Amino acid sequence: MHIKILGSGCAKCKKLYQLTDSVAKECGIDYTIEKVEDINAIMDMGVMITPALAVDGEVKVAGKLPSAADIKKFIGK
Repeated sequence: MHIKILGSGCAKCKKLYQLTDSVAKECGIDYTIEKVEDINAIMDMGVMITPALAVDGEVKVAGKLPSAADIKKFIGK
């Protein structure tokens, strides 16, 4: 599973990275996590407001910090 955190590096973006990494580890899945800060790359994924979370190339949430329970749903656990 490839997880991307899309954002400029704001506090919410950093929190989303930490929370997602923690949830994925807790679920015991095989994953890679990547922080995407390039605005053009973010816009190419159709995201206009950050933070955003993408799983295997599909944007799951944008513009808010999801809960740990929501992240578990997004990664399929």
